[in-house]
Amino acid sequence: MTLIKSISGIRGTIGGKSGDGLNPLEVVKFTGAYASFITDSKLTGKVVVGRDARMSGDMVNKIVCGTLMSMGIDVIDIGLTTTPTVEIAVIELQALGGIIITASHNPKNWNALKLLNSKGEFLTNEEAADFIKIAEKNDRVYAEVNAIGKYSVNDTMIDLHIKKILDLPLVDTEAIKKAKFNITIDCVNSTGGIAVPRLLKALGVTDVHELYCTPDGKFPHNPEPLPENLGSLSESVVKNNSNVGFVVDPDVDRLAIVCEDGEMFGEEYTLVSIADYVLSNTPGNTVSNLSSTSALRDVTKKHGKEYFTSAVGEVNVVEMMKKKNAVIGGEGNGGVIYPELHYGRDALLGIALFLTHLAKSKCSCSSLRTKYPDYFISKNKIEAGADVDIYKILEQIKEKYKNHPVNTADGVRIDVNEGWVHLRRSNTEPIIRIYAESDSMSKAETLAKKLLGDIRELLNNNQEDD
Repeated sequence: MTLIKSISGIRGTIGGKSGDGLNPLEVVKFTGAYASFITDSKLTGKVVVGRDARMSGDMVNKIVCGTLMSMGIDVIDIGLTTTPTVEIAVIELQALGGIIITASHNPKNWNALKLLNSKGEFLTNEEAADFIKIAEKNDRVYAEVNAIGKYSVNDTMIDLHIKKILDLPLVDTEAIKKAKFNITIDCVNSTGGIAVPRLLKALGVTDVHELYCTPDGKFPHNPEPLPENLGSLSESVVKNNSNVGFVVDPDVDRLAIVCEDGEMFGEEYTLVSIADYVLSNTPGNTVSNLSSTSALRDVTKKHGKEYFTSAVGEVNVVEMMKKKNAVIGGEGNGGVIYPELHYGRDALLGIALFLTHLAKSKCSCSSLRTKYPDYFISKNKIEAGADVDIYKILEQIKEKYKNHPVNTADGVRIDVNEGWVHLRRSNTEPIIRIYAESDSMSKAETLAKKLLGDIRELLNNNQEDD
């Protein structure tokens, strides 16, 4: 069983012995620590709690809400919802913070606590470090009986979220209505099945084909919105003669797109296309992480503005966006961050902006994709044993390629003539990720295989030295 503590929250597998995974004792421990952190031992107030539809969600939700109340915090439970909806709710309800119970793209046996500050944003690196210190002390002070927090339910937040999206100047509902789109959606039997149909109806889309929209947490396929997991959606788009297909992950902060011919638009190009539309109306800088496609750089330069990179992780992208005053940003995993609404990845927002862009372009989805430069990313990973010093491995890689431009803001990214390779330790799984990009898949895979070979050699050499 696994428990991972990172800037992405507390994530682990459900079940097993005490001390393993995200078991009830760990949920109480980290929820209590969050309560202590968010109140700073002085303030009292309310915390928003929401969850995706995964099977363990109801159980974890009850423990989280009860623990917060035991610490004297009022709980506003917004129920089955999306991660970006909780982020907006924290701001709207003027809460101290929020907890989203979701393991995002991880399989059904995982769950997690994603933690928000009073801005409705993920804890910064500094805040997360302080929170972990509090958690490790494990010396909670619980409220006396008269000071136990109150519990309330609010089921209006998804509708509020959608209204805020429709109110954005760059979301053109009239253009979307006139386009009379036929759309197929895959919501992986999680809360996208609640929010996405509701959004499309509000946008004036009446021809919607729903695939896996029952929010029971029984994922019909691997919930990560990658091409190898989207065969059913691709077939359904063609069968239904749809103009476009959308798929979201279980907590609806990542968006992938399928063209009318069943081909993938490319998760890396969700942000690229939406950024192109935003920049054509509100020119400004852009940000994505070090593992994201160079196509965003090219599109940004086309509009005469600057492109910047950040470490992987939403909080790092947001920090760089604020620093560089970016008008749009996100990650190549289909995560779109548009500060005009809020500083968080938001698939519902992405759908609204993409449909506006597609409607105004007056072309097919596949034709729209051809307007952007072609880059190909080979995504690979290596399991890292508990005794492996990943940072030592990355330092050795850095030394080996010291004659190339190297960025060490997050792991090691090496720029070469053919493209780039990025190696880093995952924030959410015990693995080393190796991403490589070039102008053809064969070149990208060659780059990735070269670095995979280097890592395996170093792993063997280090084991022999031990």
